[in-house]
Amino acid sequence: MSTDNRPAPGPDATADELQADIEQTRADLGETVDALTQKLDVKARAKGKASEIRQGAGDVAARAKDSVTDDTGKPTPIASAGSAVAAAAVVLLVFVFWRRRR
Repeated sequence: MSTDNRPAPGPDATADELQADIEQTRADLGETVDALTQKLDVKARAKGKASEIRQGAGDVAARAKDSVTDDTGKPTPIASAGSAVAAAAVVLLVFVFWRRRR
């Protein structure tokens, strides 16, 4: 979007200068309409945000998996117990949020 503050053509402007100003104004208006259209496209913005969250969750899951496994990929005994506790905490949180929404 153009942010230049160009002055309007004066009273002694030529037809070419007026035409150029009109074309530039149309281009600026088109960019503004495109920006507003993108901002108002809630469905596309929601899909984009969901994709970001999904990617972030995948990264977190990969890091969590790496932190609870040894070099061979097998879970460590303490990690297994920690995973059970973490899973129980997640289930509890989901239940609490679910109950509040009802």
